[in-house]
Amino acid sequence: MMKAIIILGDGMSDYPIEHLGGKTPLQVANKPSIDRIAREGRMGLFETIPEGMPKGSEVANLSVLGYDPLKVYNGRAVIEAANMGVALDDDDVAFRLNLCCIENGLIKNHSAGHITTEEADAIIRSLHEVLGEASGEIPVDLHSGVSYRHLLVLRGATASPKVTCAPPHDHVGERAEDLLPTATSDEARATEAKVRLLMTRAEDILKEHPVNLRRISEGKDPANAIWPWSPGRKPKMETFQERFGVHGAVISAVDLIMGLGLYAGMDVIRVAGATGLWDTNYEGKAAACVDAIRDHDLVYVHVEATDEAGHAKDLDLKIKCIEMLDDRLVRPILEGVEKLGIEVAVAVLPDHPTPVSTGIHAGDPVPVAVMRPGDTPDATTCFDEEQARSGSIPFMRGDDFIKFVLGVKN
Repeated sequence: MMKAIIILGDGMSDYPIEHLGGKTPLQVANKPSIDRIAREGRMGLFETIPEGMPKGSEVANLSVLGYDPLKVYNGRAVIEAANMGVALDDDDVAFRLNLCCIENGLIKNHSAGHITTEEADAIIRSLHEVLGEASGEIPVDLHSGVSYRHLLVLRGATASPKVTCAPPHDHVGERAEDLLPTATSDEARATEAKVRLLMTRAEDILKEHPVNLRRISEGKDPANAIWPWSPGRKPKMETFQERFGVHGAVISAVDLIMGLGLYAGMDVIRVAGATGLWDTNYEGKAAACVDAIRDHDLVYVHVEATDEAGHAKDLDLKIKCIEMLDDRLVRPILEGVEKLGIEVAVAVLPDHPTPVSTGIHAGDPVPVAVMRPGDTPDATTCFDEEQARSGSIPFMRGDDFIKFVLGVKN
C-alpha cells in the first residue's frame, strides 16, 4: 500500500461569482502547486455530505476519511471532546458551545469577533463557576477550547441529544429568539429547558464580565452570549489500523479534526502557531507533514482558514487564503516529499463549499485531485470545480475517496 498525504482546505470550493466574471475563487487564485497535483494527477467530484445530513465539517470530514456519517455521526461536540481530553460516559450528552455576539436581538457573528483563546478561557471559567453543577437532575460541565469553540456537557441518563440546535455560523443576521434549542421528543424536554436556562443565565454574567468590558472599550465585539449546538453521545468507530492496517497522523488547529483523528486511531500532531485562521502557521504544518510521512502511512493535513473567510463573506481574503495554502503549505510539502525520495500519493480537496455569497456551508460535491506515482494523468490542468467535472476519477461517494487514495481494492 502506497503512503498518502491528504491536504484539505476547509470550505475552499465556492460558486461562480459575478464580480470574478462568473469564475470561482479557485479559478482565479494563483495556486501553481495545487494545479500541479491536478495536472500531474487525476481529478473528480466527491459527495462528502450524504443527502439529508447536516452540511458541516463534522459530516464532511467523516466522509473524507471513509466513515459513513449515517452510521457513526453523533454531532461534532463529542468528537471535539476527545481532543480536549474530556472523558464522556455513555449517557453524557455533549454540545459544542460557541461564544457569540448578539446585537439588537440578531446573531452578529458566530465567534465573538474571533475572540482570543486567552480571553475565552477566562470567560468559560467564570461561567463554569456559576453555571456548573456536580449534582442535580442534569449535572453541568463547561470546558474551554480554542478561540470561540468550547464544550458544554450534560451528565447522566436524564440528558438527551434529541434537541434541534441551529449552528450559529449558518444563521448570522437572524433573530436569536427564533433559533433557540428545541426538543424533538418528550424525553428531551428537560434538556431543552436546561440549555435555555443556561443561555439566559449566561447573558447576565457575560454582560458585566471584565473581558467583555475591555473588548467593548477597544471597539471589539463582546462575547455576550453562549450558543450550544450539535448535541450527541460518543460514537463507536473502527480505527484506521483496524480497517486498513494503516498507521495515520492528523495535523490541524481545530478540536473537531484532531478529535476525529483520535477516534480514527491516528496520531495527533500539534503545531505551534496553528490558529484555525488565516494567520495560521502554514510552514510549520508543512514541515510536520513531511516529517510525519517518514514513519506514517497516511498524513491528513487540515487548514481552516478558507472556511473562516467564506463565513466572513470576504472574497479577497478567501482568494488570499487559497494562495497562502498553495505557496506556504502545498509547495513545501511537495518539495519535501521529493527530497525524501519515497513514493507518496498526494491528494487535495475541500470538505465542503463555503460560498462567500451566503457565508454558510453548502452540500455540493467538491473537487478532488489525486497525484499518485505510476498513474497516467488525465486531461485536467487546473484545480477547480469546473475541471473536476471532466476528470477521469468516477463520481465518488462513501469510502470511494479514501480507498482510491490508499490504493485499497474493493
